Amino acid sequence: MNKKFKLLLSILLVAMLAVTLSACGGADDAVVVELEAKLAEAEAAASAAVSAEELEAAEAALAEAQAALDAASMVEMEFLTWYQYDETNEDPASDERVGNEYLRGSIDEFNAEFDGTYNWVNRPKAWDTMYQELVAAVIAGNTVPDVIEMGSQWINLTVKNGAIQDLRSWAEQQEWYADMDASAMESCTGLDGGLYCIPVAIRPHLVYVWADHYPDGFPDTPEEFLTEAARLKDEGVYAWTYFGSTAYGGSGASRMVWTLISSYGGSYDDGEGNLYLTSPETIAAVEFLRETVALGYNPETVFAGGFLEENSFKDASAGAIPTGLFGYRYINPLTAPDGTAYAKGSSDDMLDAIAAGDVILDNMFAPEGKTPGCGNDVAGFSIPVGAKNIEASYEYINWLMTAAQNPKFVLGPGAGFPALTTMLDAEEFQIPFYQEAGKALAGSVCTPYYGTLENRELAAELVMNSVYKLVKENPTADIFTVLSEAEAEYNAGN
Repeated sequence: MNKKFKLLLSILLVAMLAVTLSACGGADDAVVVELEAKLAEAEAAASAAVSAEELEAAEAALAEAQAALDAASMVEMEFLTWYQYDETNEDPASDERVGNEYLRGSIDEFNAEFDGTYNWVNRPKAWDTMYQELVAAVIAGNTVPDVIEMGSQWINLTVKNGAIQDLRSWAEQQEWYADMDASAMESCTGLDGGLYCIPVAIRPHLVYVWADHYPDGFPDTPEEFLTEAARLKDEGVYAWTYFGSTAYGGSGASRMVWTLISSYGGSYDDGEGNLYLTSPETIAAVEFLRETVALGYNPETVFAGGFLEENSFKDASAGAIPTGLFGYRYINPLTAPDGTAYAKGSSDDMLDAIAAGDVILDNMFAPEGKTPGCGNDVAGFSIPVGAKNIEASYEYINWLMTAAQNPKFVLGPGAGFPALTTMLDAEEFQIPFYQEAGKALAGSVCTPYYGTLENRELAAELVMNSVYKLVKENPTADIFTVLSEAEAEYNAGN
């Protein structure tokens, strides 16, 4: 009976492995059901065996079940992501070609490295609706990705709707945790103190400047800017161009408008979760912006939407463009004021123009006694509630934190500085672009536009609609009154 006992023990071990396999998702349900049926048959045969021949037959049945288990265990788990990029889109003129190209290479690298374990599959999603889609999927119990590309401005929406997981306890156990930039981690922190995304790239805002249009550098004060703007207008050049439309749910509120207002010492919140737009500093910033529009110092495309405002910097008809550091991905090809063309049609165009000294990077101007401000957010990754393959999600994030992979994301779709501070010394970041950006940002204080505001989406829309009304739609309207109305609308819902 010793042989029979060993056989029963083997059956038990195989059964346990089948349960584990099912729980991990390594095989589909049909395979597991079939395996369990064979195991049950082998167990019954072994229990009833009274002869060596019957035990031998039971052993054969067990061997067959074991073979099925071995085959099933080789099934790769699908690792599903949602990015705003599409690796199947090879259009060289696509606005998202940098991210698309990054995914094509990274998916292949990941799947080769984790061959037999995980198979990375990406589902491209629209950047301005993917987080609402995630919330809807979680609420409905539909399929969600194992990892979703996350901008810090979307943390509050997804957290308050229970769509993403708190990753703090896991992150604290990882080797890279102690070397993460504190401000980047803060940007991924929810109001409850949970860590809801792992930041990979820090995306501050600054000013791209044509050096020939501003031979003494970008102005330091609003007064200097007005002087330079008048000079450039006489030369047939706009002083600047920027995102000034109300498109994309008021996205412009987080861009140049916030950089300007924060440089004046203004804010969008009172520190206690209320919209606050009527401080003297904020009103002064809006007054200044209104004046520049009235004087014709910007092209009309500023208010058109669709990122058409970028064209005026591309052809050097505007001298500067305040935007995110990530702007280099999109603002190309370029023609310098002296006619030099940077026409690769890729992010290399801006990098080449900076390396040649035709484009310089600088911070926003600020009134005397004020420190230039700038917008700031991070690009990172979150794990949704209901993700099937948590272990694959962890493996992927750790993979992104390696020296071989981190710079690729930061330099590509991350388009910023590495949130993992140990990467700053990497060879990839020792180029003029990052050196120039570092000097520009050293003179700024960069903060997220939303502060303590909980309903960030509504706040951005109200802010941008109000600013647009004041500087473009109704430039004679009373600034205090219009901004007070926006405050009242937001705060009524608090």
